[in-house]
Amino acid sequence: MEQFPGCEQKPARSTPPAAIGQVLIEALPYIRKFESKTFVIKYGGSAMKEHCLKNTFAQNVTLLRKVGIKVVLVHGGGDAITKTAEKLGLASRFVHGKRVTDADMINVVQMTLAGKVNQDIVQLISEHGGKAVGVTGLDADTIRAVPSPNAEKLGLVGDVSDINTAYIDLLSDAGLIPVIAPIGFDSEGNIYNINADDAASSIAIALKAEKLIYVSDVEGIHVGERILKTICKAEAADYIEQGIISGGMIPKVLSAFKTLDSGVGKVHLIDGKATHSLLLEIFTHEGVGTQFIAEDDGDQSLNN
Repeated sequence: MEQFPGCEQKPARSTPPAAIGQVLIEALPYIRKFESKTFVIKYGGSAMKEHCLKNTFAQNVTLLRKVGIKVVLVHGGGDAITKTAEKLGLASRFVHGKRVTDADMINVVQMTLAGKVNQDIVQLISEHGGKAVGVTGLDADTIRAVPSPNAEKLGLVGDVSDINTAYIDLLSDAGLIPVIAPIGFDSEGNIYNINADDAASSIAIALKAEKLIYVSDVEGIHVGERILKTICKAEAADYIEQGIISGGMIPKVLSAFKTLDSGVGKVHLIDGKATHSLLLEIFTHEGVGTQFIAEDDGDQSLNN
């Protein structure tokens, strides 16, 4: 396996060729199943910050595209925005986890997300053999927005009103990986900061994606010490009622099922801190995170 400068990896025993072959054979049915399908991946958390994780994520995304899966990447970048704002003497304030965005801050958001953060991701994917192109919601009317219902407190924070899929489809059909910065605009030309999770969900719904995958710092849905491999809507409702799913996880779970109800095949929540978690979730029977399904069909022996 390629080792990246500055990455410390423990020495590993040589893997027997037969074991490698078995892993590849296990992946084959999924490669066949998902060829030409669309995966929308929300990229955030430690996987965007740590050198090793950034490189392995770029490798994973490139491999998905190389085996024929159409990958659309939507990224966050809150930490980078905060750091840029500090350098410019602007304080960052949050209301219920959302950044208060005035006229000065939206300039920082646009400069940071559509600039360095977006282009760093594009460059990294390109370094690993992928063909990525940076996109914002302003390009080709990709993300139309309306002010948030809480606009009086949040300022230029928007909700997605419409996704123009034509440009995304054009890029995907050309073999490219669109890397989308979640910035939108309205009919009056106002630019809005949009929550990356919400943007990814809206894009997945508009594209009728096979999967929406959230890459974050959350391992999945915990029940005690156990991570649920699969959860359906009825189970989730019970866990919320019992208080097993609580706090900030509740809106994530409700959003996942809203996305499923709108036509996306499956939603996955995986830990970006785990090396190659994206490939392990997609191409192995067991997976590594939690997959959300609309209904329990009684057979959860296999992931995906």
